[in-house]
Amino acid sequence: MFVSMSMLLLSSSVAMTLAVTNTTTASSTSPISSPMFQLSSDAEFAFILEEYLSLANNQGANTGEVLRIAAQIVPGDYESFYLAFYEMAERIHTIAEGVSLSKDPVGVREAHFRAASYYRGADFFLHGNWSDPRIYTLWEQQLTSFNKAIALLEPVPGGRFSVQTHSDNVGDYDVIGVFYKALECNDSLPTILVGNGYDGAQEESYHSACVEILKRGVNCVTYEGPGQPTVRREQNIGFIPDWWTAASPVMDYLSARPDVDMSKVALVGVSFGGTLAPRAASQDDRYSAVVAIDGLKSIQQVIEQQLPDELMALFNSTNSTAFDQVFTYIQGDDTYPTEFRWLIDWSLFAFKTHSAYDWFSRLGDITMSKEIVANLTMPVFVAKGQDDTLTLQEPEQAYKMLTTQRANGEALTHWHEFNTSLGAGEHCSIGAEAQLWQVVMEWLSGVWGDVSYANSERH
Repeated sequence: MFVSMSMLLLSSSVAMTLAVTNTTTASSTSPISSPMFQLSSDAEFAFILEEYLSLANNQGANTGEVLRIAAQIVPGDYESFYLAFYEMAERIHTIAEGVSLSKDPVGVREAHFRAASYYRGADFFLHGNWSDPRIYTLWEQQLTSFNKAIALLEPVPGGRFSVQTHSDNVGDYDVIGVFYKALECNDSLPTILVGNGYDGAQEESYHSACVEILKRGVNCVTYEGPGQPTVRREQNIGFIPDWWTAASPVMDYLSARPDVDMSKVALVGVSFGGTLAPRAASQDDRYSAVVAIDGLKSIQQVIEQQLPDELMALFNSTNSTAFDQVFTYIQGDDTYPTEFRWLIDWSLFAFKTHSAYDWFSRLGDITMSKEIVANLTMPVFVAKGQDDTLTLQEPEQAYKMLTTQRANGEALTHWHEFNTSLGAGEHCSIGAEAQLWQVVMEWLSGVWGDVSYANSERH
């Protein structure tokens, strides 16, 4: 019965609407039909290439290298995506290893940063098969290159740290992070703790966030918890709803450092991290502010709005077998849009489950709920890209909840929409990091008592 129901869904015209609404097939996507010029006729490939191209703004890529990668990728072909990124990563890694460290440490550092980025790109579409060894070997390669790069940062190298914690959902685990000190001094400095989202690595956050933060003489700290790329691989645990068990131990770590001004620590969440950060802050009032960049009230609602009623009926009736069969079919059928197939592959991997029903059920436990919002006592900044089609109206809903469902919400909540005409309207304002962080840092200056930032260019 379950098989026939699944096949009925899949053979109907309704099933073909399973793709998210902003995704079209490779043959019908125009490079100039989007707010930003597309580097692939596959919409998902184009978005990821845009993301990697944006890293060139802050030493994580070179434009010529990314454009060369894009020229070698066949739309919709996961293996061509892997090969194009991997071959570039290997060649840039060879350059990094061949440069004289004593003569040109800058050249070594920058090449290792770029190699790390390209190793991550090579990994991006491989998660449908958990037994694929490249999922782990590529990650080790990116970590090795990235660690070599941050060891050469000036005036202070970046430093890895790990803190132990406990979740009732997964037991004991370690939160892993990197501390980037803004200035070579003993002063207690304002500090920003950055958490990435559904699939982003904290190594990427150095280029997309920390470089801009550090320029202003503010410490930057990145961290990863369960379900995020390195913790998922190294500790074999998926996403959890009690995200405060990941963030609060980092705050404990920061409180023991004399170079951190604990009265000026802001928690930033990017994309899905914009859901995780408020959840963490709802159980820890030590944060002076929370920033949700394209934060979502509920990522489950985003996906639900784009699934056909027949499939949601299976979910709501707890018909897990049929629900799983539909998603398994789509995973193996490359006629479905890349964005949706990738979402299934990564979600099952990140939640450490082979059941789409289990994933989607657990996803519903990670939201910006009324109870979470009511517990947020600090100022909260909510941002959205004007043409961010990935989050639908979720940032607006989050903002409304934050203004209406907590004490003094209107005074404590700030909204900012980044403009497409200025190139900042994509998801998380990808490619316009200088604009994004100028606005965020200006707001934080006010929260912190009109603090003036130091002009601290790091190398």
